[in-house]
Amino acid sequence: MNKTENIENFQKRIKRTIFTKDQIDEKIKTVGKQISDSYDGAPLLLVSILKGSFVFLADLCRAITVPCEIGFMCAQSYFSGTVSSGEVKITMDLDRDISKYHVIIVEDIIDTGRTLNYIAELLKSRNPLSLKIVTLLDKPSRRVVNLKSDISLFTIDDYFVIGYGLDCGEYYRNLPFIAEYDESMQ
Repeated sequence: MNKTENIENFQKRIKRTIFTKDQIDEKIKTVGKQISDSYDGAPLLLVSILKGSFVFLADLCRAITVPCEIGFMCAQSYFSGTVSSGEVKITMDLDRDISKYHVIIVEDIIDTGRTLNYIAELLKSRNPLSLKIVTLLDKPSRRVVNLKSDISLFTIDDYFVIGYGLDCGEYYRNLPFIAEYDESMQ
């Protein structure tokens, strides 16, 4: 396959745009203000769950006007493909004691909830001052555990999404919008 065929195939898998960059930016601005108003003067740690939420974290962090720190964790449940395996594996953990922080988990998408539930329980056991969850996308129809985010920017139906940090097989993270992935294209 030559480069042109590869780009065409890449673009054909984008079924439709779900949320534009402008829509995402507007919601992030609102949530950034809400967080800033709630945590002014408090020790705040934003925890990004890699890899998918790195774009969201970067934009959300810039929308927050009060001092905050960031930390990263990496957990896998997809490994390959478009369906969660159900198994959660922490592949990178935080590098600090979180007991003196108000912790906000910054997640890209809550699907079944298994991964985030596992991480939230792990972080709660480390006794942060408080723990909240902010997710870019929430897919409640797929939930298999009792988990709700404190803030969801968008709620979506049950389709596979890509872009704005979300991937399929490590591709599409660089799209500046969120799109539905066409799983029928082979």
